[in-house]
Amino acid sequence: MLYLIKDTKQQLELQPREVNINRRIADLFKHLDKIYGTQGFILRASKLDAVDLIGSGQVQDRVLALQKILEADPTLNELAATDEIEEILDHLEDMVADIYARRAAEDKMQQQVQEKMEAKYNDYLRDIKNQIVKEQSNNHENAQTLRKLGQLEKMERSGLNGSALELLRPEKAEEIIGQEKALKALIAKLNTPFPQHILLYGPPGVGKTTCARLALEIARGQQNSVFREQATFIEVDGTALRWDPRESTNPLLGSVHDPIYQGARRELAEEGIPEPKLGLVSEAHGGILFIDEIGEMDTYLQNKLLKVLEDKRVFFESSYYDPNDERVPQYIKKIFTDGVPADFLLIGATTRPPEDISPAFRSRCMEIFFDPLTPEHIKQIVSNSANKLGIDIAPELGEIISNYSHDGRSANKILVDAYALANNESGTGLGQLLVEPHHIFEAIQNSRISPYIICKGSDEALTGKIFGVGVHGYLGSLIEIESIAFNVDAGTGTIRFNDTAGSMAKDSVINAASVFRMERSENLNNYDIHINIVGGGKVDGPSAGAAIYLAISSAVMNRPVRQDVAVSGEISIQGRIKPVGGIHEKILGAKQSGIKKILIPLNNIPDIPKDIKDIEIIPIKHIQEAYDHVFLPD
Repeated sequence: MLYLIKDTKQQLELQPREVNINRRIADLFKHLDKIYGTQGFILRASKLDAVDLIGSGQVQDRVLALQKILEADPTLNELAATDEIEEILDHLEDMVADIYARRAAEDKMQQQVQEKMEAKYNDYLRDIKNQIVKEQSNNHENAQTLRKLGQLEKMERSGLNGSALELLRPEKAEEIIGQEKALKALIAKLNTPFPQHILLYGPPGVGKTTCARLALEIARGQQNSVFREQATFIEVDGTALRWDPRESTNPLLGSVHDPIYQGARRELAEEGIPEPKLGLVSEAHGGILFIDEIGEMDTYLQNKLLKVLEDKRVFFESSYYDPNDERVPQYIKKIFTDGVPADFLLIGATTRPPEDISPAFRSRCMEIFFDPLTPEHIKQIVSNSANKLGIDIAPELGEIISNYSHDGRSANKILVDAYALANNESGTGLGQLLVEPHHIFEAIQNSRISPYIICKGSDEALTGKIFGVGVHGYLGSLIEIESIAFNVDAGTGTIRFNDTAGSMAKDSVINAASVFRMERSENLNNYDIHINIVGGGKVDGPSAGAAIYLAISSAVMNRPVRQDVAVSGEISIQGRIKPVGGIHEKILGAKQSGIKKILIPLNNIPDIPKDIKDIEIIPIKHIQEAYDHVFLPD
């Protein structure tokens, strides 16, 4: 029939064009009637809304009817142009020819199947009987097992709603608050033909994991990105990854299930064949492996992961593997011979400082720092979360929550707890729920949450008291340093200092005594001096040296110190202010604590946050430059 249609085309080409087209259309309808049968043809035309078009006197209508029936598309409504009809008919005739060819092949195959079944009928019947007997003999179902199956199915159909914190997790880039720069940097590092492994630093709960997920979604399928639409995002917590010295299990890299110890699949174990089990690095192939708290991973496991990053594949070994054993499946042979591809991008997140991360990891990774959230960011997060929960909140709620939380997760926990209290208080649950301040304070008391910012700047001036600035977990905060001096007989004075403050802070006190003697031409042993770090906290590093010196000077000279100024910097015995770490976080922390001016070492100017507002930053090179900014005028 395929050849018949082609011969008909050649004959029709000799006819006048209009007659040719009408005959070709008529022949196509005849073939469709033969293919589907008269009743089937009418039913198909009716379903595809082509009946009226078939009886039309217009050539374009009948061609459209043929298109609808052959392409099974009732939405086709556009009539063909006159000069396109012959080309469309060529296409439709080819489709009819394909249908005939397919049916001929199916008929031939069906005939061969029938002949084969007749020839092998007895063999098939015997195999089926044996299979049924085997299944019946291995069927261990009983009333108890069926009841347990029913319990499982019932559990599948019922369950609790998802966590409210999951509901409040940002799902779009517009919902990321306070980390716009970090997200932009992350997207830029993914949306490139040559992406590099990445380390994310920052305090907990500020959106490192969420930003990584969103960045991949944005980069997927982009023109410059290597990540395809189906690129995976595999997430794992580094604290849950531990190295097994027996190498019997390794969810990160994969392991080999030997037939004797762990037991591979039954059919493999019976043959003594080891079975490799792939790990997360293989699942992440072509995508991203995100390891949260990567700094908590076992050191040996980190080294193993570095090897995978270099090779871009995982290799397995087993004393039970015999490459010459013909019973070993081909896929297992390939795994042991060539390894398994593991070409992925690693994104590691950590709350630790960079110096605590393996230098080998840092040398292979780009680094992005996430900023702590400001009170304004917390207020915006609270407002967005209230909209997602569908509740009304009092205007002052954002301000209250920002005093007790410094990250989005903590803020949402307080809001969700208050929402639960308000919902329980309403009883009926009717109408728009309103969360008020007393709900927030009750939630805070129930969870024993303390205010995030304890020390705050003020407009007053106090003698012997000054603010230093410290950093813990990427969060800057004020350190209250106070000093008091008593006149004693010359040379009989002593200096007392917190034992819990740390040895480096004590060294800063000794340096401050030398600078005071140089600057004032007076020895501190003429006074009994007591220096206290309020709260008894340990001061890591020498960054409180300048502040300690100024507190001592204030106490001895009885000069009041402004309480809206903070100081950070190491002081040398010659009075020079040396650079210190964490300036970026210290400036942000001082600003959140109400400080209006902060003094930093001159060499730390490159560390000043860009676009910082509402705080004056004064770089100083020598301690004398601090006097006019710290002390009230005489």
